Amino acid sequence: MSKVRTINDLQILLDADLAWRIKEVSGLKRLVKSSKTIQKATATRAAIPLLYAHWEGFVKSAATHYLNYVLGQRLRYNQLRSCFIALGLKSNLDLFSSTMKADKYVYALDEIRSGLTSRANFTISSAIKTESNLNSRVFVSICACIGIDHSKYDAKANLIDVSLLQRRNKIAHGEFLDINADGFKDLAHEVVKLLRSFKTDIENCASLGTYKAVA
Repeated sequence: MSKVRTINDLQILLDADLAWRIKEVSGLKRLVKSSKTIQKATATRAAIPLLYAHWEGFVKSAATHYLNYVLGQRLRYNQLRSCFIALGLKSNLDLFSSTMKADKYVYALDEIRSGLTSRANFTISSAIKTESNLNSRVFVSICACIGIDHSKYDAKANLIDVSLLQRRNKIAHGEFLDINADGFKDLAHEVVKLLRSFKTDIENCASLGTYKAVA
């Protein structure tokens, strides 16, 4: 993946990523609406997993682009918020929390302290995990991982877990699901709103520099 050095770089990536997804979701809504009566239920069922794929796909890619941007600022760990320090020094944190030996505690703590003055570097591919099941709990974890306040999304937990994910899982497992075209249209509208909001949050974090440690 190419480096993301500037806010403009980040903006271009986010705009492009969301644009094609919105276009495809709009196409799905038109397909469902225009399908004949007998085919409409099938078209609606087929559209739900694709809608979920855009939910999971954009959250993962947008968060990844943002982490690339943070790395692109070439800051030291002690210049970043704790969530980014945790990403980079996770192995030492894991050792600190798992060991029962005093010397291991000291070693892990020394490694953490000395690492704070080094340039931040973490493996992005393992940082953002949607677990192929992006429910509200996993989404909150991703928000915390990149320093986004998740509180405004708390009211959307039922939408994510039941209206979207539970329906997607039922269809993926071959179960019958009764959802009409209007229901899909409303769900698609809400999912796109979530994606736009997540994109805006990332853009605001980048422009306001909220990834930096408070002086």
